[in-house]
Amino acid sequence: MKMNHVGLMVGDMDKAVEFYTEVLGLRIIMNNTKVQEERETAIGRMCIAVFGEGFKGFNIAHLVTTDGIGVELFEMKERDQRHHVDFSRLGIFHFCLQTDDFEGVMKKTEEFGGKVRMDVMRYHPEDDNRLAKMVYLEDPFGNLFELYSHTYEETYSSDYD
Repeated sequence: MKMNHVGLMVGDMDKAVEFYTEVLGLRIIMNNTKVQEERETAIGRMCIAVFGEGFKGFNIAHLVTTDGIGVELFEMKERDQRHHVDFSRLGIFHFCLQTDDFEGVMKKTEEFGGKVRMDVMRYHPEDDNRLAKMVYLEDPFGNLFELYSHTYEETYSSDYD
């Protein structure tokens, strides 16, 4: 299988689109669109199946990475404004992008209301031939994301030097 897209909950659609385009370089393929709770369309019925009765509607935007992976941003009409990373909960807790510009992305992340969660580190500091680096960051809404300097295979496979 190939990765197709990931969906993220955000608290302010305009701010989220700005963050993901200006900081992470994603491209808009469908900007902020309102979705209402209804049963007349296939999309309406699908949303009720996913979010349940009474979700009231949401805004959605579709973005894409340079390698074609989609990022759906959801801003629910009614939501709990509090956000914290609940590491006791099962499920996805971050996504990862690959870049050569760690410092630039980290600086922009903070300028646009996100957080840098740690210093950049090397995955294999004991091996001078393996230069893979990583860092965890947070968008303005508390969604964790990671940056890698190398592909996933290059980072973890013992076959790459």
